[in-house]
Amino acid sequence: MALPWALAATLLTPRASAQSSGDLRTVIIDPGHGGKDPGTRGKSITEKEVVLKVGLLLGDLIRQEFPDVNVLFTRDSDVFIPLIERTERAIAAKADLFISIHCNSAPNTAVTGIETYVMGLHKTESNLEVAQRENAVIAYEDDYTTKYEGYDPKSPESFIIFSLIQNVFLDQSLEFATLLQDDFARRLKRNNRGVRQAGFLVLHKSSMPSVLIELGFLSNPTEEAFLASSQGQEYLASAIFRAFKLYKQARDTRSIATPSLSADTAGTPSKPAPQKTAADSGSKGKAPKTPQRPKTTPPPAPTLAYRVQIATVNHAIEPNHPLRREFSTLIEEVDGSVIRYYSAEYTSIPEAQQALNALPTKHKGAFIVVYEGGKRKGPLKK
Repeated sequence: MALPWALAATLLTPRASAQSSGDLRTVIIDPGHGGKDPGTRGKSITEKEVVLKVGLLLGDLIRQEFPDVNVLFTRDSDVFIPLIERTERAIAAKADLFISIHCNSAPNTAVTGIETYVMGLHKTESNLEVAQRENAVIAYEDDYTTKYEGYDPKSPESFIIFSLIQNVFLDQSLEFATLLQDDFARRLKRNNRGVRQAGFLVLHKSSMPSVLIELGFLSNPTEEAFLASSQGQEYLASAIFRAFKLYKQARDTRSIATPSLSADTAGTPSKPAPQKTAADSGSKGKAPKTPQRPKTTPPPAPTLAYRVQIATVNHAIEPNHPLRREFSTLIEEVDGSVIRYYSAEYTSIPEAQQALNALPTKHKGAFIVVYEGGKRKGPLKK
């Protein structure tokens, strides 16, 4: 899809063009709703007002401490931005992190708390209701049934379109979401409703680590007062910033510690340096009598292998899941709370690349992962 704003995006306002010394260079802050779409409503304030104020405060905090990080906004004023354009703008900017900010609502006015979502299948009825409410904003868009491939925000059956959508950045999304919830609970003493998965349209096409934060319930009078206050908004922005800072530090450290592997150098053992002799040094006569070290055989270079990663989830897929039927050699790898699935393992990059290229378009998010000595090193860097 042509993006006419990619060259002159008035809403994407970069702070600095300098490259960060770390791996996280660009962050997109997405205050939800806006303009003709107010979002959920409290008695004194709307969702679109709260999230814009928190988002702008968060951007200022990041810019102050990390001036070389490019901070962009999907909106920095009260305007309506279609959901699909929010992620398209992030992709066009080659963002490294997408933070979507929202407020919650519930029929039971006693409900309180903060929760953070990453892309995935909803596992409870409440997750489905939140996703349906946030996705319903597409009704404000022209021709939304075409743009969103027939998706109907009022139909639970429409969520089946998410059943085989992979978020290859789920590991990082879960990491950031966990840091967020930990700070909300530990520092702000807010009710921790945890990290959840659901099928949000604003997340499902993102090509970067992405989270959607529900800051609290405007349907609860006490929580609404906190969300509407300047102090509450500052506290919330500060909590998100602290999680961002920890996430950036961890990600930058990993990028420095893990060297890039390429097809030209992967698996090629380095040549031993030539040994210096008496003749080389210009000595005359007999070589000096020095103890000779016994010759040793260098250990074999660690074996490199390559896998095609097709999905990342936080719970094992069922025995009758379509992925198991599609891939007879499906490899399951458990890493803490994250489970990864690979189509197969290969001994060379060309072989893995050929397998990747042969995958159907529904697996366009798949990528090659490098293993050294049986241990995962990370995605193959081009």
